[in-house]
Amino acid sequence: MTQQPSPRFERGTDGPKVIVVGVDGSDSSLRAAAYAAGLARRQGALLAAVYVRPVMAAGVALGAPVADATQEIAEDLAAQIRDAAERLRGLSDIRWRFHTFRGDPYNGLVKAADDLKADAVVVGASERAGHRLVGSVAIRLVKAGRWPVTVVP
Repeated sequence: MTQQPSPRFERGTDGPKVIVVGVDGSDSSLRAAAYAAGLARRQGALLAAVYVRPVMAAGVALGAPVADATQEIAEDLAAQIRDAAERLRGLSDIRWRFHTFRGDPYNGLVKAADDLKADAVVVGASERAGHRLVGSVAIRLVKAGRWPVTVVP
């Protein structure tokens, strides 16, 4: 009988390479970003912070400057992430990138995770009461079953 070689595991080479975190400026999304940053630091993974710019057809039809507002939110979130990374400089070497996608939050995060070849997705729990009936982005991501999803309260 021939003995099968046992699988060889190397310390520090397993685990996620890209962690996607959805950010929208809410308290829960910022907690999710902090949690994901800790994961990325410990795993040596790239942290991809993703803001999904909503497409609001009704606002555009009424002449509201929706594109300007969502661009300002994206720039503000990127600045917050840069500031946090700057404060941590020297304490940790977190590799991160900020990405924006257009669309609804669920489809935007799915596209981001696919395009970035994510190994894990982290999102904040919904702060809206209506999501208990319709379903939140987090629940939809979990049900998709395509990546490990962590929902941060």
